Amino acid sequence: MALASGLGLELGVAAGDGRFLWQPVPPATASAKIDAARAALFRSGKGTASGILFGYVRCRGCRLSGGFSLTGRVLVLCESPEVLKAQLEGNGRSVELSAAGPLRDRVSTDEITPAWACYYFDATLARYCLVGLAGGVVEAGQVAAGGFQVLVAGESFGYGSSRETAPFALREAGIRLIICRSVEKIFLQNCQNLGILVSTDFKLLPRLLQTGRVELADLLRGVDGLARDVVEAGGLFGYNALRLVGKVQAATVTASRRPMTLVEKLIAGHVVRAHGQLGVPSVTPGQSYFVRADLRFSHDYVTAMADALFRAGFGEDARVADPDSLVLFRDHLTLLDQALTPRHRELKLYDHALELKHAQERFAERQGVKLFDEVESEHGAQSYGICHNVVVDELGLPGSVIIGTDSHTCTAGALGALAFGVGSTDMANAFYTRDVRVRVPETVKVELTGELPPGTCAKDVMLTLLSSPEQRAGAFAGRVLEFCGPGIATLNLDERATLTNMAVEASAFTGIVAFDRRARAELAQRRGSDLDLPLVGLASDPDAQYAAVVTLDLSSIEPMLALPGDPRNGCSLREAQSQGSVRIDIAYGGSCTGSKATDIDAYAAVLAAGLRAGRRVAPSVRLYIQLGSLAIRRYAEERGYLDVFAQAGATVLEPACGACIGSGPGISTHADEVTVSAVNRNLPGRSGPGRVYLASPWVVAESALWGELRAPSASVDQRSAT
Repeated sequence: MALASGLGLELGVAAGDGRFLWQPVPPATASAKIDAARAALFRSGKGTASGILFGYVRCRGCRLSGGFSLTGRVLVLCESPEVLKAQLEGNGRSVELSAAGPLRDRVSTDEITPAWACYYFDATLARYCLVGLAGGVVEAGQVAAGGFQVLVAGESFGYGSSRETAPFALREAGIRLIICRSVEKIFLQNCQNLGILVSTDFKLLPRLLQTGRVELADLLRGVDGLARDVVEAGGLFGYNALRLVGKVQAATVTASRRPMTLVEKLIAGHVVRAHGQLGVPSVTPGQSYFVRADLRFSHDYVTAMADALFRAGFGEDARVADPDSLVLFRDHLTLLDQALTPRHRELKLYDHALELKHAQERFAERQGVKLFDEVESEHGAQSYGICHNVVVDELGLPGSVIIGTDSHTCTAGALGALAFGVGSTDMANAFYTRDVRVRVPETVKVELTGELPPGTCAKDVMLTLLSSPEQRAGAFAGRVLEFCGPGIATLNLDERATLTNMAVEASAFTGIVAFDRRARAELAQRRGSDLDLPLVGLASDPDAQYAAVVTLDLSSIEPMLALPGDPRNGCSLREAQSQGSVRIDIAYGGSCTGSKATDIDAYAAVLAAGLRAGRRVAPSVRLYIQLGSLAIRRYAEERGYLDVFAQAGATVLEPACGACIGSGPGISTHADEVTVSAVNRNLPGRSGPGRVYLASPWVVAESALWGELRAPSASVDQRSAT
């Protein structure tokens, strides 16, 4: 579009065929006329195509037989709000990509279905499809009413949460095919499980518009192994219906052995073979298997939907396999009532959120599953703990496979476990089988050397990696980040958990750190025993093959930020300050990333130093410190941190996920509010309408004292608040 404008051309509409043409135009009027011409095509209503691949489907899709026939419309998610609005308000067939302008990249699951919309877990979600899209262009019900069956987007579509409500909302709104430049791994698998087709082949689009059809072979090009089988079956439930009666081939076992990475070893040891046998000698990236999960978990935000799918797929009387290896958490919505806006109360969203809580309680009682429920105390409602904190501190084991209905399940990779997030359909099937589908990923070795300077931490390491040339080149996408090297020995278990927790923000499959003596000693101290902990030693083979190797000197790390809108918008705090001071209204220290014991140490150290200097939280700032679990609350109490926080003017929040997911104090309420936050994501609208900068616990606390983005001085002791 910029090139066309520079050449002095404008868009015209070719009569009858719905295509845009270029024609001369005075340069001064080019921009306005381009937007007007784009909008006019959609309002014209000419040339609407028709037909869909599937009928209305619930948990089971229809088997693919002859390809995809299009008789509906194409929704192009472009950056231009005018063109997007015209598509939603008109009834035209489509717009040529060259005319639509740049496509929207990084459309997140938070934008497809905002957190509050996920209190629904049925076809109601169709009404709220894409209402969170940045810019506020899409209104409730517009996508569902528009007759769209194909959606077109840019890079990294479906970024962020593993919430299956996002593809489910798209499906219920009528979308059956997504064409995008690239797609996030969890989102792709959720789409395949639900029977939504996804392609990165943009040659399909003009063919669809010209002929109204794409053949099956073209749709499945590049899709192989179990993914292909699942897509051909119309989704995971359709595939498992065949698998459970022995109509699909079990995993192939070969006698050969190859050098493997740590994750490859863990997958190989958990591959499900015929007759329930486990393990194969070796696996290779690109192969796909069902693997046995040692620990499964879900939480209040998702369990209701997974249970509904479970009963729809396997029957009302279906029983969870091995209920002792499944746990549930009430953590995401515990403090929601303290954060609802008047509009959300008007929509009775709290009533819907309470139904999520009650549905999880009914499922736990019916199936005999352990529920880490909320408790009432003198301090108000408390979660037992954020699921990821509890899994690392109390439940997970090194060398195990852990799956959870949350993209940050990868946090437990700090234990040397293969841990990753799954959607509701994957979990519903795993309720019944204990198995989950995995395509063996490649691994990137992230070799850490040196030692972190004072005032920096693992959060700065991850924000550095997220802004690195390797990340921008897509080197981490869909792969495992294996953190290793001598620098790992300088990081405690909490800091390692920050590394693995944020691996998913780099679009990685998961993160992992080999279980070593330091991790074993720390974990034994937390659990009061080492009897259940395996000995150290499980690691990648010396001659294992890596997709890439990245070396990072920890001593070169400086305080970092992620600018508003995306965790990958990284820059150093020093660089941001060079553009002038950035005032803040809210400082939030919490979430699974920022509420671990080591994070609480950091907040306390900075605030105690401030008190010694006669400084408290700035009058214009609201500082919230959220405790990650009841155990971490006791940790803070024992060290006198709660007194430090009170004296400094901070508000202490009880254990829960809170503002990270927009469900607790610490969210913004106005677009002009600025937050500095220790959470892992700052996607549009996720923590309120304001702008959110991501930073370390050190920067969050120091910024709260000054009312602007600041890093603590090097003299602040990282290890003690006293």
